[in-house]
Order: sequence, then C-alpha cells, then structure tokens
Amino acid sequence: MSRPPRARPARPAPRAPVVLRGQGPVVAVVALGGALGACARYGAALLWPTPHGAFPWATLVVNVAGCAVIGVFMVLISDVWAAHRLVRPFFGTGVLGGFTTFSTYAVDIQQLLDAHEPGTALGYLALTPLGAVSAVWCTAAVTRRLISGRRR
Repeated sequence: MSRPPRARPARPAPRAPVVLRGQGPVVAVVALGGALGACARYGAALLWPTPHGAFPWATLVVNVAGCAVIGVFMVLISDVWAAHRLVRPFFGTGVLGGFTTFSTYAVDIQQLLDAHEPGTALGYLALTPLGAVSAVWCTAAVTRRLISGRRR
C-alpha cells in the first residue's frame, strides 16, 4: 500500500535582504553621485590648472559654487517639494559632496606651503570656508525670498 504524498509546509514569502531595505540604496546613490561630482571637479581642475605656488582659484571657485548650489538645493528640497528619499543623498551628499572638496583644499594649502607661499596659503585657508559658508547662506536666503514672493 502506498502512502499519499505529504503536503509541504508553506514557505514564508521571501524577504528583501536587509541591505535593500535599509541603507544600501542610500550608500549606492551617494557613491554614484560622489563619482559624478568628483569627475566634474577634476574636469574643472583640468580646464583651469593651478601653476605651482599660485593661488588655487579653480578649487576655490568650485567649492564656493558648489556651496551656492547646496544653499539653493536645500531650500528647494526642504521648503518647496517633497523629493524621493534618495534625491538628497544622491545630489546633496553625493554629487555636491564630491564636487566640493575639503581634501583638495587641504592639499592646495600644503602645496602652497611647500612652494614657500605662507601668505597665500593663509589667505586661501581663510577665504575658502568664508566664501563657502557665505555662498550657502546667501543663496539659501535669496531662494527663500524668491519662493515667498511667488507664493503671495
């Protein structure tokens, strides 16, 4: 006499790996955005090279311009529209974080010191954070003012 086949217990539905439900997508978009931003910064350095011992204008302009865009972006994403959860990490942290760079700033200062240009190094040391913070503050303030003017 043959036995009837046993019914198999039902398997629970497969769950997405923890990485896909957690920070994995965020890490991926930050990495992708960072690669794009770093390539753009590198392109700017190729277009506007800094001679040995000269003031690193390209890095200063890139850092200040990137911070200006951060000011506009953060107001838009915070006050105007509800963006997808990966937009801020991709563009804000990734692209703009890769475009603006503290590491190149630090290397530029070291190169100025190595070229016996301490005054230029000190000026650059002070001007970069002052310009960056001012750019974020000014563009955020102007963006908020423009947005509030349109809502009236």
